[in-house]
Amino acid sequence: MKLLTRQEEIVLLSIWKLKGNAYGVSIREYISQVTGKYWSIGSIYVPLDKLVEREYVKTYQGKPTEKRGGKSKRFYEITEEGINALADIKEVQNMFWEGFNKPALD
Repeated sequence: MKLLTRQEEIVLLSIWKLKGNAYGVSIREYISQVTGKYWSIGSIYVPLDKLVEREYVKTYQGKPTEKRGGKSKRFYEITEEGINALADIKEVQNMFWEGFNKPALD
């Protein structure tokens, strides 16, 4: 089993959450919203490229729009392999977190 990195996991979960509206900017905005941290566009595309290469994600071109100067968006969609990778990493994390309770500080 090849485990996802934390960045890959976050990006892949975002694609899953965004359903048919997952493209570079929407993924970045969603992650920034959830984490409360700034994510550069490069920090999104590096794991995206790896996820596509590993066939956890597939891409497709949207329709060109006037708003984008006639350019189309590249959308991302999770594959069955991607769903399986998320299930694997969740299972491993659950084993590590089992029994953890936030300790009370004196």
